[in-house]
Amino acid sequence: MERLGEKYQSVEAFGWAARDSSGYLSPFVFSRRETGEEEVRVKVLYCGVCHSDLHCLKNEWHSSIYPLVPGHEIVGEVIEIGRKVSKFNIGDKIGVGCIVDSCRTCESCREDQENYCTKAVATYNGVHYDGKINYGGYSDHIVVDERYAVKIPHTLPLASAAPLLCAGISMYSPMKYFGLAGPGKHIGIVGLGGLGHIGVRFAKAFGSKVTVVSSTAGKSKDALENFGADGFLVSTDEDQMQAAMGTMDSIIDTVSASHPILPLVGLLKPNGKLVLLGATEKPFDLHAFSLILGRKSIAGSAIGGIKETQEMIDFAAEHGIKAEIETISMEYVNTAMDRLAKGDVRYRFVIDIANTLAATRP
Repeated sequence: MERLGEKYQSVEAFGWAARDSSGYLSPFVFSRRETGEEEVRVKVLYCGVCHSDLHCLKNEWHSSIYPLVPGHEIVGEVIEIGRKVSKFNIGDKIGVGCIVDSCRTCESCREDQENYCTKAVATYNGVHYDGKINYGGYSDHIVVDERYAVKIPHTLPLASAAPLLCAGISMYSPMKYFGLAGPGKHIGIVGLGGLGHIGVRFAKAFGSKVTVVSSTAGKSKDALENFGADGFLVSTDEDQMQAAMGTMDSIIDTVSASHPILPLVGLLKPNGKLVLLGATEKPFDLHAFSLILGRKSIAGSAIGGIKETQEMIDFAAEHGIKAEIETISMEYVNTAMDRLAKGDVRYRFVIDIANTLAATRP
């Protein structure tokens, strides 16, 4: 077990970290800073396992900082507050998502879109303004400025609320910003994974007709019966795809594996919009005429600002939207990563930090 940071920060913390691009996680003692005047200290109860965690653990985006403690779908309990904190009280259940700070002065920050601030600070695998590496939610506690945390309503189950802080807001934000979902609108959700299944539930709550597009025919039952989708297309079935051409007002593509998008553009009606959430490794092959002839457009989207994240959480609580999860122990996390790499999860792993982390401490 490794120790790091005691000479800089004063409160000992414990979690699991990867030391190199093997991505293998193991126990790790480090330090968190003292709770600042406008900060809260949060006991981590649950932390979702995002596919981004796997990318970062293995340095697939060539930006990983080791030792690396992942986790940006954090649900916990406030155990300490700074003297100027007004948003939370001790005992509150709160969530911390993908960012924990930003410049607070740029146009994006002023418009409550801190997620697009060029100086936004990632919850993990980033460097805070104090110059120290950030460690994420695969740990016993975290310190965060109150501005960058959200309240979790008591009606939301805490474990299944955790994935909403990344996967949930990733789906909700483009639906709201681009006006993709609502009564009378037909939206396609590409990929029925950690993001896609939540997206189906949000789109249905908005009153949309929803069709899932997936390369896995075996997911049709879940899509139609468990998540409430109205239709299901097998993306590799040319007849099904051809029959659905020009029927969708919008599509949200959640797939990060390399895949053709020209057939997806073909599914759009004139003036339709394809929004990309998955960060594919290879560039897309796209012909300009596929967009020009139909005034179609392609956009991207990344999570959401803090205000919108709170709005999303409240909407989820009101409509009973939660992630479909498999709760795991801290000891199981490396196995979970192997399964995640193979797509073997229905539909999001969530680590029970509060009940399983302490037992792994040597």
